[in-house]
Amino acid sequence: MQSENRIFDDFAKFVNGAAGTLAGMAREGESAARERVREFVGGLDFVSRDEFEVVKAMAVAARDEADVLKARLEALEAKLAAGSNPSAAAEPLAGDSIG
Repeated sequence: MQSENRIFDDFAKFVNGAAGTLAGMAREGESAARERVREFVGGLDFVSRDEFEVVKAMAVAARDEADVLKARLEALEAKLAAGSNPSAAAEPLAGDSIG
């Protein structure tokens, strides 16, 4: 009877050791996979969230400035068209380049 318990004890130690080894292998595999994904993603041209937000803010500011300039241009064109010389609207403004 004593010998049977020893066989079960040895088998339990073996299984416990194998489980520990498999868990270690799983951790190693996971860390290796994470490292490979980092290398792959790092090689691509992704931007960080902070960089994206900065560029987005710049685009909004540029759009707002373009809207202001468009309104000024339309006001100047309306003023020019309402002037005393109707043919003056067809003439280029000072500083404009043709062609």
